[in-house]
Amino acid sequence: MMKFAGAVRGTLTIGTRASALALTQTGQVCALLRAAHPEIELEVRHISTRGDRITDRPLAELGRNGVFVTEIESALREGAIDLAVHSAKDLPSRLSADMRIGALLPREDPRDVLISHRGSLASLPSGARVGTSSPRRAAQLRAARADLVPTDIRGNVDTRLRRLASGDYDALLLAAAGLIRLGRAGEITEWLEPDVMLPAVGQGALALEVRADDAATRAVIAPLNDARTAATVGAERSFLARLGGDCAAVAAAFATINADGALEISAMIGSSAGDLVRDSATGPADDLTLGARLAERLLAAAVPHER
Repeated sequence: MMKFAGAVRGTLTIGTRASALALTQTGQVCALLRAAHPEIELEVRHISTRGDRITDRPLAELGRNGVFVTEIESALREGAIDLAVHSAKDLPSRLSADMRIGALLPREDPRDVLISHRGSLASLPSGARVGTSSPRRAAQLRAARADLVPTDIRGNVDTRLRRLASGDYDALLLAAAGLIRLGRAGEITEWLEPDVMLPAVGQGALALEVRADDAATRAVIAPLNDARTAATVGAERSFLARLGGDCAAVAAAFATINADGALEISAMIGSSAGDLVRDSATGPADDLTLGARLAERLLAAAVPHER
């Protein structure tokens, strides 16, 4: 049997948040690991993060950099877990030197979506309250419809949908990936294309984080890594790292691999008032600096933005 650091021999201990979405995502990872390594026992450990505990303040006010990650990384360092499952968009743009992304799973639909009982984004009435906890979404919403009112909302998907149904909001902006994984894609009113609402860095991807010195766990999860997702999310993360931003920054980037095998990345920086600047770049799929160079161009445009 393989022995993992900090775990019972032959048992791989996985750390995750305890939300319905996090547990669903972790269940998907466990299914893949069991298929690849039926000889390894898996144990899932629930970890409460600062972002889970503090629900009466906007995420942007908490700083959000690591707000859903820090406690899980601490468990990794202490050897209480061997592997962490994250939504890639929650990870800071630069990991600590003792941490690594060991694998990125095939990406789910990265788009944002609108859920509303009052129609599409274009048909929402002036003054409609649109629930979102993301400065990125709020800024792009203001750019698209300055007459709408981005309104902070906290809570899991079920909580947000209940508040929409109760009339607290006229619409919600959410990530498609979470709704798809929870089996609730049928509630989506409108799929927002990237030219309207550029996704967050890493949105739709699941990242498996490990200790940098844990060769055993890194070897076990290596077959789960999707090269296409690793290339595109890597380009997006290099963009955000160059900005010096975290997942709460008023910034967005989305990369794809085109039919010719080249990497294409579109990105945005802006202000909460809705002043945005966008640009794009194309390069080889293995160009690790493409995102950072695009960030340099956007910074040079000198549009006021928040980091």
